[in-house]
Amino acid sequence: MKLLVTGGAGFIGSAVVRLAIARGHSAVNLDALTYAACLENVASVADSPLYAFEHADIRDRAALDRILAAHKPDAVMHLAAESHVDRSIDGPGDFIETNVNGTFNILEAARAYWMQEGQPSGFRFHHISTDEVFGSLGPEGKFTETTPYSPRSPYSASKAASDHLVRAWHETYGLPVVLTNCSNNYGPYHFPEKLIPVVILNALAEKPLPIYGKGDNVRDWLFVEDHADALLLVLEKGEIGRSYNIGGENERTNLELVQTICAILDALRPEGAPHERLITFVADRPGHDKRYAIDPTRIRTELGWRPSVTVEEGLRRTVEWYLSNEGWWRPLQSRKGVGERLGVKA
Repeated sequence: MKLLVTGGAGFIGSAVVRLAIARGHSAVNLDALTYAACLENVASVADSPLYAFEHADIRDRAALDRILAAHKPDAVMHLAAESHVDRSIDGPGDFIETNVNGTFNILEAARAYWMQEGQPSGFRFHHISTDEVFGSLGPEGKFTETTPYSPRSPYSASKAASDHLVRAWHETYGLPVVLTNCSNNYGPYHFPEKLIPVVILNALAEKPLPIYGKGDNVRDWLFVEDHADALLLVLEKGEIGRSYNIGGENERTNLELVQTICAILDALRPEGAPHERLITFVADRPGHDKRYAIDPTRIRTELGWRPSVTVEEGLRRTVEWYLSNEGWWRPLQSRKGVGERLGVKA
């Protein structure tokens, strides 16, 4: 199978590209190479005859048409997106342009290509989204595929809009789509503005470990390589027009998560122990959702998938990767906004 992966130089997209090629698929990586992208993420497969790279922006319809016509993929996996909630608070316009208008462009380009190819029955458009479109949970309950949408940040609102567009293109035009909504990802190659890499790298530098509010916000953590495995499974076996929630079944408060990372660092880098002494509580961000949790019943019962990595195992693998790959993360720390407190406007 030949895949066109938008955002394939990003965190999750690159994991999909690496795994797809490892399984014998061809992968065309379409990426605009904005601040959070890094071609080093796919360096391990860059010389493979199964890999191709296209430097293009999903907001550029002409480029999308050209790339689809040139490569003739069997499927589009749409991961390209602005994804950092804090940045969306400071600059929502970029999120609308990329996540909404960009999704419209790739949908229209994919539809035109599908029509021109004679509407092949095996073609798929796989839209990858987030559990944040569902809003915030209380202490009980989990998100299912039928949970009403209730986005609370510019980021989640833009992703909710993109989900609606994808469903509409299926219902109106018959475009064969599948959708997935995932919980919080983590693992190797995670861009160093997100919570887990911030904690690891700040701890190594003896800097404060910032935790919003009281640290009692709850997230369901999904190891990125597990997520890539689930995405390829949904692409190949998922029912057209159906959505699948992908969760890690690893709920933790932010404070518990940071404490676990500190304990791992204490064991691996004891000269800085106890790293927990660096924990610092900071003012919460506007509209901070209290709890996310995924009910993965559908993907488990229909497709037989469940996560293979516990959060403790995944965090240890992640910390070990950052300790061994300073050459990857050190240059990224100089990119705009990294290391700054963002998302404080209200």
